[in-house]
Amino acid sequence: MDYFAGLTFKNSFKDIVDVLIVSYIIYRLIILVRGTRAVQLLRGILLLVITWALSTWFNLYTLKWLMNQMFTFGVVTVLIIFQPELRRALEQLGRGKLFARTSQEEQDVSHQINEVIKSVNYLSPRKIGALIVFERSTGLNDYIESGIKMNSKLSSELLSNVFVPNTPLHDGAVIIRGNQIMAAGCYLPLSENPFISKELGTRHRAAIGVSEVCDAISVVVSEETGQVSLAMNGQIVRDIKEESLISKLFEELRPQFKANKTEWKAFWKRKEGGNRG
Repeated sequence: MDYFAGLTFKNSFKDIVDVLIVSYIIYRLIILVRGTRAVQLLRGILLLVITWALSTWFNLYTLKWLMNQMFTFGVVTVLIIFQPELRRALEQLGRGKLFARTSQEEQDVSHQINEVIKSVNYLSPRKIGALIVFERSTGLNDYIESGIKMNSKLSSELLSNVFVPNTPLHDGAVIIRGNQIMAAGCYLPLSENPFISKELGTRHRAAIGVSEVCDAISVVVSEETGQVSLAMNGQIVRDIKEESLISKLFEELRPQFKANKTEWKAFWKRKEGGNRG
């Protein structure tokens, strides 16, 4: 009661800031160790702490003495066990990245794009046709059910193997949801847009068609020329360069990197001239 009686606005604000800073540090440390062996080690340490608390609560002298001996040398043990994680944290702190705003969603999108680009770079020089569709807010379950379900972790090697000619799944589209290949050999609606170039085949028309009925993004590798194309919003950009492809995928798949509409319209206008007629 004495604490609250003498509490002022300044002290309250200071305490709130203090708690928020400590909470954020703990959150960043959890993000740092997530997915590493440190998680299992932390669970073991938590179990030892619970055991020590119970031994103290029930006055189990022998167990309490044993726990105290373990905690005496525990600091050195933790430093040895967590040496790789501590070094990584110090390196990131030195680079100013420990408190950078990175989320699991951003990491997933980066992995997603990286694997697709590696696959496209393998398929394009060999002129192996491919149609890769990114699912966004509009579900593609109807089209997933038309193909062969895979529910596999996305990797460039698996993606490339799917499109190898004369294999059961090389025809049709691959649909990606997050970091998973949901299905291969999927049938997509063909665009009936009369302004589409007559040079474009079924694969390209399917890429445009699915982008006309939903917000999906399609990446196409031409079987005849090996050129890479990007289709979205009912439009297609042919022979897009790798840098531009990566940039557009990041802009559209990562919410915080959304491009403003003026830049997007200007981008399409520069490309439309070579795609019509």
